[in-house]
Amino acid sequence: MSKEIKVENLTMAYGDFVVMRDLNFTIKKGEIFVIMGGSGCGKSTLLRHMIGTLKPMTGDIYYDSQNFTKADENEKSKMLQNFGVLYQGGALWTSMTLAENIALPMREFTKMSAHDIEEAVDVKLALVGLRGFGSFYPAEISGGMAKRAGLARAMALDPDVLFFDEPSAGLDPISSFRLDELILQLRNCVGSTIVVVSHELSSIFAIADRALFLDTDTRTQGAIGNPKELLHSDNKAVRIFLNRGSDPLSEGTKHE
Repeated sequence: MSKEIKVENLTMAYGDFVVMRDLNFTIKKGEIFVIMGGSGCGKSTLLRHMIGTLKPMTGDIYYDSQNFTKADENEKSKMLQNFGVLYQGGALWTSMTLAENIALPMREFTKMSAHDIEEAVDVKLALVGLRGFGSFYPAEISGGMAKRAGLARAMALDPDVLFFDEPSAGLDPISSFRLDELILQLRNCVGSTIVVVSHELSSIFAIADRALFLDTDTRTQGAIGNPKELLHSDNKAVRIFLNRGSDPLSEGTKHE
């Protein structure tokens, strides 16, 4: 299963300070959608609005036709069970094994038997390339493995939507490449809608079907589309971001 996500007239603020205003975009079912932009532009803040940990100043967020922003607590709780979130640091419980971390949502939110949970955990670990590591603790594995374990936990309840907050942060290039490949494989195998916050250009070009650029100067969205097509966007800030600080449309600048 997957869901379409629609953001309408969203303004995000901390008190009187407006982070981003007038955000309007739709994420298609089953696509990998990247929220990109420079440091401090509000990428992770937007993700937190989309999973309900922050409330917008104005605007609404819809999952299919259901208004998530205006849902009551009971409705919102049910909707949240269809979300899976991979946080920047993996956010694994250090006192639990990988298997226990992945099993926790199943024990909390389902009526699955202990045997069925054990089998489901094995499947999730295998899906992220960690078969046989269920008895390991987070401190006993590498950063890349911890990210994959966090991804397995995010998938514990077979969510309709997966959210990844800077999944490549802190990883070496090879681990980052492998995680990108895993994200693509998961989308193709599971079909979830995937929303990724990232400023890593290699990952953005590798995985994004479409990307949204948040512009720190105008405090609103700068452009939306496939990253390769946005390399020559009408928006100069988008071009400079995607071309690593250079502008291919400016005189004397060549994009290779």
